[in-house]
Amino acid sequence: MNGMSISRAATAAGVGVETIRFYERRGLIKQPLKPRNGGFRSYDTGVVARIRFIRQAQEIGFSLHEIEDLLALEANPKADCSEVRSQAALKRNEVLRKITQLKAMEQALNRLIAACPGSGALGACTILDTLAAPCAPKARTIANGAATNRIKKGRAMKTITFAIEGMHCEACARTVRALLQTEPGVKGVGVSFARKNARILIDPETAREAALRDKIAKAGYRVLAEPHDQAK
Repeated sequence: MNGMSISRAATAAGVGVETIRFYERRGLIKQPLKPRNGGFRSYDTGVVARIRFIRQAQEIGFSLHEIEDLLALEANPKADCSEVRSQAALKRNEVLRKITQLKAMEQALNRLIAACPGSGALGACTILDTLAAPCAPKARTIANGAATNRIKKGRAMKTITFAIEGMHCEACARTVRALLQTEPGVKGVGVSFARKNARILIDPETAREAALRDKIAKAGYRVLAEPHDQAK
């Protein structure tokens, strides 16, 4: 399979040609040099394997930015398996939060459907009537305590990102991660030496962002910007 055209490489990886070109533009894979004497660019089995890695990581929820971090770890001979595990645990926690939200949405829809007569004029449609009411989802369709508690629980978690200065190697990243994991309310931590940042899943009711910044600063590193809330 060495010396494949882009179309053959796409077929071998199970993607479209445009997907390969997109990955090349994003810098996730390197575009082979074009032969001086003409002809097609040659893609080898290593590129095909990398494309499969990217696609499978996307399928289990990793973003392209997170995949860049994973690829950087894979290319670093000093990287430790615990760093990959930490990234996977952080992603799992985000997925669990989304599942909680989706379950609450499902129950709200179930109540809407159960209350609908299923026939008659649109003017008597309870679903349209409920959705048109002010604050309908909260006040009229998910009012019972169990659903409300589940939504509150789902929305309590959020992910923040710190840009960090002073990390000189993967060992520094591991130090920052270990320190952040000791803080109350921290549910998951992913620290990237390549991207010079930390992504932290927290419970804002118990975690204090100022305490997280102080923890990093006391270890000799510096947070360059205020935390950015990525998911509520």
